[in-house]
Amino acid sequence: MSAPNATIQEMGVRARQAARTLRSLPTARKVAALTALAAGLRASADAVLAANAQDVQAALAASLPDPMVARLRLTPAALDSLAADVEAVSRLPDPVGEQSPVQVQPSGIRVGTRRVPLGVLGVIYESRPNVTVDVAALALMSGNAVILRGGKETVHSNAALEEVIHAALQAQGLPAQAVQVIRDPARERVLELLTLDEWVDAIIPRGGAGLHRFCVENATVPVIVGGIGVVHIYLDASFTRDLLDREKAAQLLHNAKVQKPSACNALDTLLVDRAALDVLPDLLRPLLDSGVALRADPEALAVLAAAGLSAEPATEADYGTEFLALTLSLKVVAGLNEALDFIAAHGNHTDVILTRDPAQAERFVQDVDSAAVMVNASPRFNDGGQLGLGAEVAISTQKLHARGPMGLRELTTTKWVVEGNGEVRV
Repeated sequence: MSAPNATIQEMGVRARQAARTLRSLPTARKVAALTALAAGLRASADAVLAANAQDVQAALAASLPDPMVARLRLTPAALDSLAADVEAVSRLPDPVGEQSPVQVQPSGIRVGTRRVPLGVLGVIYESRPNVTVDVAALALMSGNAVILRGGKETVHSNAALEEVIHAALQAQGLPAQAVQVIRDPARERVLELLTLDEWVDAIIPRGGAGLHRFCVENATVPVIVGGIGVVHIYLDASFTRDLLDREKAAQLLHNAKVQKPSACNALDTLLVDRAALDVLPDLLRPLLDSGVALRADPEALAVLAAAGLSAEPATEADYGTEFLALTLSLKVVAGLNEALDFIAAHGNHTDVILTRDPAQAERFVQDVDSAAVMVNASPRFNDGGQLGLGAEVAISTQKLHARGPMGLRELTTTKWVVEGNGEVRV
């Protein structure tokens, strides 16, 4: 069913052919394919888990970091959850074919736009075999073909998942080449995919800053950059006057940093209004109890030390760093103006203000130029599922073609449709 020895050029040609079929598929057939995929994941659980166990064993033998091994590992519960996620995607509104209102021009022609798939996606990612299924489901529901290149540590898992995906597609009479996995782990294959501009319409990298930089510097295909960026929370003094608000702030900071520290929307830097310094120890004790390492500027250090709390002096490098771990930098600012200047220099992903002043909140929303701006809410909500998109392929931090979580709609574009009755331009 699969063609593990196909060249990247051959995969591109086959993906383009499959994309022509997918772009005109009615919603019901796409739903049927995803339903079959979810059923296939459950029916093939033993084979997928056995393949994944090979990858995990190899990762342990290679002494890969524990967080990478954790992201690599699949369990029966995780696989069932993955199947449920596919079913959830199948229930999302299909954006393909949406028509804008038709406008009649003075010439008599009737014009409008229609939403269509991007075409062929190239997705490059690391360590997480669940991405193989998540992206395949989103691509299929949005009418796109996709070429997937996971990390070398996932080679057996991804091969097994590709077989399940192909079986589901073929059972529904759809081309298996709508979803193709590059099984060759050689870095040269990534370079070939990045320059396959004749057949691939967009590259979406999912991984660390190094992967994103490599794609941008080497691609001739447009790259949608996302998931990289420093997350800030600015604590305004108005949010600390009330005991209940202080409790809310402590819970929110804990959620932002501890719930999933490896996520791109986890808190990196806390900016504290100087007028709120007195409550800082109470807000940070739960973080320290959860193993968070604090790196603070001199003012914050002094306050924490006086309260018997431990922290290290922050260096300039600690500001502007995406930690992806239980590490948090602290900086005291003179108020909103200084916080906005700091975020302008270091932010672009997700930034939060905690305030009870509506004017401060509005100014923050207007001034901060990031993919997501939040008022009195955890940055962990910057997620496709949490924001009502159902799912996401990535979180874009650029401004073209999409910004923020990329769901089904962000995997489409528009084309103009013009209807006439023999009109000619004069």
